[in-house]
Amino acid sequence: MRKLTYFIACSIDGFIGAPDGDASSMFAFLDEEYLGHLAATYPETIATPGRDRLGLTDAAGAHFDTVIQGRHSYQIALDAGITSPYRHLREYVVSRTLGASPDPNVTVIDGELVARVRELKAEEGDLGIWLCGGSQLAGHLLDEVDELVIKTYPQVYGSGMPMFAADFAVTDFALESVRTFGNGVLIRTYTRVR
Repeated sequence: MRKLTYFIACSIDGFIGAPDGDASSMFAFLDEEYLGHLAATYPETIATPGRDRLGLTDAAGAHFDTVIQGRHSYQIALDAGITSPYRHLREYVVSRTLGASPDPNVTVIDGELVARVRELKAEEGDLGIWLCGGSQLAGHLLDEVDELVIKTYPQVYGSGMPMFAADFAVTDFALESVRTFGNGVLIRTYTRVR
């Protein structure tokens, strides 16, 4: 069974973006040490244009061969004129409003989300599925998330988009590792306790 990993950036207080979804303040932490770690450890999570600039165009995926993202996350790429932000992966966008996919590499999921994710998890393969965001989608898929990789930035937002927009339910995860960086960022990895 393949893992669904919620690989996400957030503030110290657990927000993945401002109330309007903007998370650009986190870009200030993409220094050489941290970006080098992401490029070496999670190259597939760098968007295709960034991979090209970093010389990672042909870098093999280390963890994921599939990405699932919500409509609002995908809209950021569309607004930049990019219809396939992760061309090196199989891309799924969850949306009831997008309609037909604007790119042959992007499959739109407009219903039966949990069933579709379970089908993807049941596929053969060593690489997993990256849940890219956003908070509504993560809330709907909380019961399917096997692993959390949380990139915590040294900022407090006060309010905004939570990591999971879901009804209250305690879900236990075990801490597997913590990696710290000189710029104050830390990456925590958790595995679901079954």
